[in-house]
Amino acid sequence: MKGLEAAIGYTFRDPSLLQEALTHSSYANEQKGRQPYNERLEFLGDAVLSIVVSDYIYEHCPDMPEGGLTKLRAYLVCEKSLFGFAQQIELGSYIRLSNGERKNGGASRPSIVSDAFEALIAAIYLDGGMEPARRHILRFIVPEIENRHSATFSDYKTALQEIIQKNPGERLEYILVGSSGPDHNKHFKIEVHLNSNVIGRGGGRSKKEAEQQAAREALELMGY
Repeated sequence: MKGLEAAIGYTFRDPSLLQEALTHSSYANEQKGRQPYNERLEFLGDAVLSIVVSDYIYEHCPDMPEGGLTKLRAYLVCEKSLFGFAQQIELGSYIRLSNGERKNGGASRPSIVSDAFEALIAAIYLDGGMEPARRHILRFIVPEIENRHSATFSDYKTALQEIIQKNPGERLEYILVGSSGPDHNKHFKIEVHLNSNVIGRGGGRSKKEAEQQAAREALELMGY
């Protein structure tokens, strides 16, 4: 338990909460029900996770529409993402499982490990309140959002091109309309034209970045 506390940077005042969060129902059944297990904590942790993630992306993604916020939250709290977060702290190795469940690979099963991750959130929340729970969640969420944003960013031009290609005869062109600053710190301005119409403008420290920003504005104008 001390190893996990060190990994998450939080020390429990009530260690029984951590123990419960790490106890799978199979272990409790093996102990003939004498040990509380983590399903109730999982329920609470899911709610805490949702509000923290929702609050963060609402504040930090001000230009994202409701549909985009919903999709981003769903991605961040899905089983696959939670399993990935849990692997960062080797959570599976701390979960108490029945002998049979452990032999069957329960410690590395995404459903079991992601549930324990949510239960751990609830345990931190009950032990220390919302702020330490929030810090714990954001430790994983913020880098994931930044990585996802970078991946999405590189696709603006491709996404725009794919949309335009659905209409044969349409011509997409990126035009440099200005640049400023010294050679080591240039700023470029790009317009993206659809036929003779400007559908997006962008700026950046490279032509490529400016083109991506112009494509992003064009997609927003088109409702994407």
